[in-house]
Amino acid sequence: MTRTGSLLWSAVLAVLVVLSTGGTGLGHGRGGGTPLTASTAAAPSSGCGKAPTLTSGTHTIRSGGKNRTFILRVPDGYDRNRAHRLVIGFHWLGGTSTDVATGRTVETGSWAYYGLQRLANNSTVFLAPQGLNNGWANSGGEDVTFVDDMLKRVETDLCVETTQRFALGFSYGGAMSYALACSRATVFRAVAVQSGGQLSGCSDGTRPIAYLGVHGLRDNVLGIAGGRAMRDRFVRNNGCTPQNPPEPAQGSLTHRVTTYSGCSTGHPVAWAAFDEGHIAAPQDGAPGDSGRSWLPGEVWKFFTQFRS
Repeated sequence: MTRTGSLLWSAVLAVLVVLSTGGTGLGHGRGGGTPLTASTAAAPSSGCGKAPTLTSGTHTIRSGGKNRTFILRVPDGYDRNRAHRLVIGFHWLGGTSTDVATGRTVETGSWAYYGLQRLANNSTVFLAPQGLNNGWANSGGEDVTFVDDMLKRVETDLCVETTQRFALGFSYGGAMSYALACSRATVFRAVAVQSGGQLSGCSDGTRPIAYLGVHGLRDNVLGIAGGRAMRDRFVRNNGCTPQNPPEPAQGSLTHRVTTYSGCSTGHPVAWAAFDEGHIAAPQDGAPGDSGRSWLPGEVWKFFTQFRS
């Protein structure tokens, strides 16, 4: 991102490179169970029908012996008898949950939750967790455990459709979303990994999950080759027909989206490559982040293709 992309990159690039060479081991935890499919029966959370005690704002829970915080956005006109989609947005290295929840690094309000909140039209519960040291090292799987605990806290209070959980993030946030794709493939319906790397580990990593990978051709922080390799894990897991998807020419300032064929039912894989560097809100025809980015629409379309 124009502002976030400059946050600490020069100081932490070496750390990112070191982290990307080794995976953090995670426990299986809630990763077991029956894989989700396109025809998964609805499974409302235990919070359905209850008068909620949680409200929009910052909340603290105890996880792994530490106090962890997250920002919750409850839809306007929340209906306790209707199961809602749930989306978790993970911040980048040096970013914060507030950056994600407000969208202030690109365009305050319209970029909240990577631009998805405005598209959701009050249909979705949004969560923005805060990483330790403003990152997602996931040491010993503690960040995955935090996600488990956060979901438990929210879903026992609010009415959530548990077959409609989604995760996305940029950079280190993309790495955390990838860690969930590997270790919580039966908990989340789909993930979107934006300009990520394998920085938060990949425990298990053998189960299918709907996967959208997004990466810039000229990314000099977390190179596109790593993004392609992460994508290809789920091409294999999902039984898709392997291919080398077409990508835009360098200098074109355009993007190309490819949906793989042959994937198992309910587990599509899509790849969006764009001609830019390490940014979160690419636009066609001009450099840098923009509130006019095409990316939120692609992510929202990918997430909302699924029905219970």
